Amino acid sequence: MSNESACEWCGGKAAAGSGMVYWELPDGTRAIEIKNAPAIICSECGMIYQTDMVTKEIEDQLFIVDTKKINSSIEYKELMELPRLLKRNYFDFSS
Repeated sequence: MSNESACEWCGGKAAAGSGMVYWELPDGTRAIEIKNAPAIICSECGMIYQTDMVTKEIEDQLFIVDTKKINSSIEYKELMELPRLLKRNYFDFSS
């Protein structure tokens, strides 16, 4: 099974990978760098982006952890393993 897909930007060949992203905390106090976040990387247009699912995972996690304990830079895996203050994001009414 291939991990190639079509780029959402240009329709070219894209593959799963990882990249660095910058994210504003939900309270708007600062932005953090998230290293090695799952990403889609297009070999044709060069775009590197996160899927909607990864975006939602990051946003949900930032709502339910103590963001004061996050330095200016964190690994994606480390972010997702932080202790949660809530079981889930009760502020998400999209589903």
